[in-house]
Amino acid sequence: MTESKGVIVLMGSGELTSTMVEVHKELLGRLGPSARAVFLDTPAGFQLNADQLSQKAVDYFKTHVHRGLEIASLKSYETGRTFGAEKAFQTLRAADFVLIGPGSPTYAVRQWSQSPVPDILQKRIVDGACLIAASAAALTVGSFTLPVYEIYKVGDDLHWVEGLNLLGQFGINAVVIPHWNNAEGGTHDTRFCYMGEPRFRQLEKMLPRDALVIGLDEHTACIMDLERDEAQVRGIGRVVVRTRTREAVFSKGERFPLALLRGETSTQDLRLAPLQPETMQEAAAPPQDSFWQQVHGLEDAFRQGLSENSWEETTGALLSLDDAIWKAHEQGESEEFISQAREALRDMLADLGKRLGAASAHAAPAVAPLVDGLIALRSRLRDEKKWQEADTLRLCLEQAGIIIEDAMDGTQWHVKQ
Repeated sequence: MTESKGVIVLMGSGELTSTMVEVHKELLGRLGPSARAVFLDTPAGFQLNADQLSQKAVDYFKTHVHRGLEIASLKSYETGRTFGAEKAFQTLRAADFVLIGPGSPTYAVRQWSQSPVPDILQKRIVDGACLIAASAAALTVGSFTLPVYEIYKVGDDLHWVEGLNLLGQFGINAVVIPHWNNAEGGTHDTRFCYMGEPRFRQLEKMLPRDALVIGLDEHTACIMDLERDEAQVRGIGRVVVRTRTREAVFSKGERFPLALLRGETSTQDLRLAPLQPETMQEAAAPPQDSFWQQVHGLEDAFRQGLSENSWEETTGALLSLDDAIWKAHEQGESEEFISQAREALRDMLADLGKRLGAASAHAAPAVAPLVDGLIALRSRLRDEKKWQEADTLRLCLEQAGIIIEDAMDGTQWHVKQ
């Protein structure tokens, strides 16, 4: 086992949101005012917007953390012998704080395994630097990496890919699973990094018996201080440490010895409880104040309003979801989550259009409160320059036979004959 003075931070998600501002400030504060902070872009190197993602990280640190952030750009191994790649390696070798985030874990592992990056990161941690591996990057640091996209989107058979095993260099034989409590699926289970419980149970059985699973809730950090030999949970969720038959759950603010992750401490001393299906369900529940809890709650309220012909509740849910999306954007929620929430809003509007389309021309007085509310929402979207959402709303109304006419004295509507 390699002795170290550094810190490894694993984040389930939210590395560039308001949730983690104080965590970044505290970690950089430990390193001093002259510490060099670096963002490594490899996991998203294949994406056309890779440079924009890097710039977003730089802007976030400047605006919220009030520290500079350099970019170490190594988008692929094919560029690994260029001057730009050597410059990235030199930047990493001089870094005191390295942040790695979204993208593809399997792509990142393929690129890094052929480069000096794993050795550089290990040496920097030994010498006292801080590594933050968030979301996709967190998946890469264990003995095995979960090929999320290949299984969840492409439909590959369940399997693991060999990881960088950076944790193994410090005596920790584990795989890391971010997005542990993911709830984006709504009507289907996307916990355990989009795998869902049945698939994840099967995946666990494929691991070596002595391998631990470290599960990270979204917007949650596990700060592993290797010099102090302890871990602390920060953020809004929990960290789960699992074997095949037992697990321990640690909430925000709690600490636990790294001996747990090295298998050096009695399970009784660390209150590892027998793993039951209901325990797994409870441990993986999303925080009640999470963005996706709000979205799903408003979807439920919307559909309840439709089923009860409560136009006030239906319109209120649409307006509240628009508010929630706008606030999430201001608070730095991930663009992926915001995009999916907008899709949910469009789906709700489409459902509403179908309902209105079923109404006859004689039903105009009955639907007037709803249509007036939707027109008010459209006006608000236009005032906020959300032209696409406003146009989508108008199209839904037109498909339902509600014709909108904008005039100098306001917006009028009528039911198409």
